Amino acid sequence: MLKALCQSVCLALPLAASAQPASVVFLNPGLSTETFWTSYSRFMQAAADELGMNLRVEYSERRADLALTQARAVLTGPQRPDYLVLVNEQYVAPEVLRLSRGTGVKLLLVNNGLTPSQVRSIQAQPDKYAEPWGTLMSNDEQAGFQMLHQMVAQLPRDSLPVDLVAFAGVKTTPASQLREEGMRRALADFPQVRLRQVVYGGWNRQRAYEQAQQLLERYPATRLVWSANDEMAFGAMQAFEEAGRVPGRDVLFSAVNSSPEALRARIDGRLSVLMGGHFTLGGWAMVMLHDDAHGLALNRDGLREHSAPVLQAIDQAKARRWLKLLERDDYGVDFQRYSAEGRPASYQYPFLTSPVEY
Repeated sequence: MLKALCQSVCLALPLAASAQPASVVFLNPGLSTETFWTSYSRFMQAAADELGMNLRVEYSERRADLALTQARAVLTGPQRPDYLVLVNEQYVAPEVLRLSRGTGVKLLLVNNGLTPSQVRSIQAQPDKYAEPWGTLMSNDEQAGFQMLHQMVAQLPRDSLPVDLVAFAGVKTTPASQLREEGMRRALADFPQVRLRQVVYGGWNRQRAYEQAQQLLERYPATRLVWSANDEMAFGAMQAFEEAGRVPGRDVLFSAVNSSPEALRARIDGRLSVLMGGHFTLGGWAMVMLHDDAHGLALNRDGLREHSAPVLQAIDQAKARRWLKLLERDDYGVDFQRYSAEGRPASYQYPFLTSPVEY
């Protein structure tokens, strides 16, 4: 009798342990005052709250050294999380993977995955690096491609040929590289669009403003300004406006991000093209982590790397809807509805196959 009772209790212990909320630390690479990255964390927290998970967010303030210090503290501390979510911003991921080896913490890369050269290096030294448990990327290359296509579509037919300048983010950030690659791929479809110069604005408004002042002197006939984020677009826009150019009429601007300022600029036409929605990627990652913690492994489809088409074109009607959604703590999203729990083995996450409409 006692033996049977002991076996029953012992068998129940793993179930009780697994019933504990999954713990997640997110190393947010952005500034703690930066609209995009604070929105990103907020969406993750909304998912964590609804799914019953513990989430802690640490901001690296766009400093690679601080990100590594934070990662070291998380991975060597007395209370390690079940999962560490990080972004390969400024190529920090390999060192974090080295630090994580043997810790038992699962690492999920979001937004910026490993570069091909990083993958080769890690695979060549399995005794030095842990492999990432998974990667969840957005459709950055397609977004960069689509942005330029939509800009050119808005030009009067008699305006070609036309000059283009572009503001990329950071050379050591894969998402920035992919958006730029998409823009360059689109150029092949428009031989009459002349790319005059690509500059790296570091995602920063003031830097882009100063760069745009110089670009205007070099290329005064510029009609198209492509930007990899909204802050750089607004910095460039200020320089053009000071030169007497009217956004949406004399020069067309595009941007990525769905900050309130960007949404309002899309509504009033100052931004002619806007792509957004990638702030949701962290929330979808939380859904997948929740399921993994409940025995539904991320790689049950045989893949470690996943891509979600979260970046989508935002027209004026959608911009108005999103402005209202930003006022809600949960963004109006039912995260439980996207979980694989209770679904057939063939279930695919909807956010991996098509953009989620709001």
